Formats: sequence, C-alpha cells, structure tokens
Amino acid sequence: MTDADFLAETRASYDTMAAGYATRFRAELAARPVDRAMLAAFAETVLTGGGGPVLEVGCGPGRITGHLRDLGLAVTGLDLSPGMLAQGRLAHPDLRLVEASMLDLPVADGVLAGLVAWYSVIHVPDEWLPRVFAEFRRVLAPGGHALLAFQVGDETVRYTEAWGEPVSLAFRRRRPDHVAALLHAAGLAERARMCRAAQEFDGATERTPQACLLVRRDDDRA
Repeated sequence: MTDADFLAETRASYDTMAAGYATRFRAELAARPVDRAMLAAFAETVLTGGGGPVLEVGCGPGRITGHLRDLGLAVTGLDLSPGMLAQGRLAHPDLRLVEASMLDLPVADGVLAGLVAWYSVIHVPDEWLPRVFAEFRRVLAPGGHALLAFQVGDETVRYTEAWGEPVSLAFRRRRPDHVAALLHAAGLAERARMCRAAQEFDGATERTPQACLLVRRDDDRA
C-alpha cells in the first residue's frame, strides 16, 4: 500500500463520518479518568520542562486539543480530514486547527515541546510507522515529549460502515512493547506507559484493552 492509498482512504472515511464521530465522542473523555490522568501527566511534564508549542497529530474534531489547551498548553491540532477539522472549528472556534499529514508534518526541526497522537497512528500501516515516528522525533525539541494512545492487540480490523455512512477504515491494534521498540529505534525513549482494560461508554464496551506510551526525545541516539 502506498502512502497515497492509505492516506486517501483514511481521509475519505473520516470526511464521510465526521458529523457522527464528533457527536458520538464529544463527551467521552469525561468518562475516562485514567486517560485524563495520562494527558494531565503529559501536560505537567511539558510545562515543568519550560513549556512551548505542542502539536496534536490526528486531532479530529478537536476534543483532545481543547482539553490540552485547558490544561495550560499552547497547542495546535492537525488532521488529515477537512470534514473532521470543520467539526472541530464549529466546536472550538478558538483553537488553531490545520490540515496536513503526519508523514510530512508542516513543522520545523526541533521546535515542539510536546506532541500527542491520540488514537491516530492506529490507521498507519506497519511499514509506515518508522517514517511517522522519525517525523515525531524530528519536530520535537531536545527533551521534548510525545504521548501516544492506541488499541492493544495483534490484529487489523476493517470497518465498512460507521453511523450509517459507508467507510473503508483499518484499525491496527498493536502491543505496547512493539510500539515502544519502534519508538526507541526512532530515537524516542519510553518514560512511562499505561495499559487499562476495555471500558464501557454510552452503552457500548471497547473491544480491546487500551494503552498509552509517554516518550522523550533521546539525543543519545541522534
């Protein structure tokens, strides 16, 4: 699969389901205290390190971007889908949200104090993860931190429908040790991890355990 193939597939799917997605997940974070704790730990780590610009990669309708802003971070959201960004601008007109791909981040080298990829790398094929993680390291300043969230497992699940709309979207579940090893190879050293059981939200239960990894730019591997 080429980058154009999976990027186009992901963009088109999220454009199609943007309104349903934004409505469904608008209040989800309020029911996720462990997830909020990881985001708070990330924000405190960035702020106590001196602060600076933060980028959320794959921000969708901006709910995590807005939460990070409320935690005191100078954050910008970035997403591949114009439809999702349109939902984000309706819900959060005060946020800066930009359209771009995580394969080529429109950010200069070494300028970010932090980066968040909250369930966005789950759509990236395995062969493209090293390039994505290299981009994350490139844009982080020395000592900068990144926080990644993803579904735990060994399989890829493909969805063809969401909220009554046709989509073609792959969800790639991965083991934390595997993701941590790829991040380490890219020069991003693990600082903390969280793994939690599947939880219920709004009458539905997550299909898999969930994980977060907090990593730091490792300048010994430059």
